[in-house]
Amino acid sequence: MVRDDWQTIPQVLQTFARVVGAEIKNRRLVIPEKFGSGYCAGYVFNAHIRMLILNYELKDDLLLQNPEVNAAGRMILFKFQNVIHKPNTATTGKEAPSVLIATSSMNTDVVIPIHTNTSTINIEVDTNYLKELVDVSDESPVLQSLLANEQPLLFEEMIFPSLQGIIDELLTESVDETFQLFFLKIKAEELICRLLMALKKRDEKQLYSINGLDSQAIYRVKAQILERLETPPVISELAVSARMSPSKLKRLFKQIFGNSLFSYYQDFRMREAARLLKEEKLSVSEVGYRLGFTNLSHFSRVFNEHIGRNPKQYSRTK
Repeated sequence: MVRDDWQTIPQVLQTFARVVGAEIKNRRLVIPEKFGSGYCAGYVFNAHIRMLILNYELKDDLLLQNPEVNAAGRMILFKFQNVIHKPNTATTGKEAPSVLIATSSMNTDVVIPIHTNTSTINIEVDTNYLKELVDVSDESPVLQSLLANEQPLLFEEMIFPSLQGIIDELLTESVDETFQLFFLKIKAEELICRLLMALKKRDEKQLYSINGLDSQAIYRVKAQILERLETPPVISELAVSARMSPSKLKRLFKQIFGNSLFSYYQDFRMREAARLLKEEKLSVSEVGYRLGFTNLSHFSRVFNEHIGRNPKQYSRTK
């Protein structure tokens, strides 16, 4: 690989390659068998935007020094999760595709943990570059706060079908090497544009800084409610578990996920119902009772509100 090519490869990928003793070919690192399986690919499109595709399983965790920790201070991170399809692997509604959007103060690590099982796409974009592309002078407070990049903020958005289509093109489209960086940069920017459009629809008027402990507590609460989809969440109990007041829990949960805690729970509950109907081929009554409904008419009504069809109609569609 000629010297100029190395300038289009993220430094963290070059560091990873040295640790596992592997060669990067066409900006792609295949994990050696003695370390695990899978691959990493990295692209520096220019000084303002870069991307890592991580899809591997390692036999042991690794720790890497982050060679780009200083540059990360002006970057906003878009971290896509559960978006890489794995053949012959069953998924659940709890593994729905999503993207984390974090300001640099949520995202700057001197040491990067390389976990044994990773399947993500990370896109980092310079704040000033985004400001040149997006006019938020009198627009959404959420966008203004994100692009100011002055306080620790974290948002999560679900991956809707049109966004997943772009991701699939990015991962699978066969593109001549002459156009590879050009094509991938366009796709990365399209993803970011659509996510900013989604964030603009949020109605928060004031945003609160989120420290690491609070974000961990909110994600523990999320895991708790998704583990017990048959049981409606009780805010007071979850607040005790999170070690914060009920008002703070509700405020931070809505700020991160863009939805109230109960609405978020109900949405995932219906996603799981749809999965059980379509993939597990369970009957409407089996799904309703499994998810805690004692009244099947109520279940059908809630399902229709979230999915757009009643359960029987949905189960018959191909």
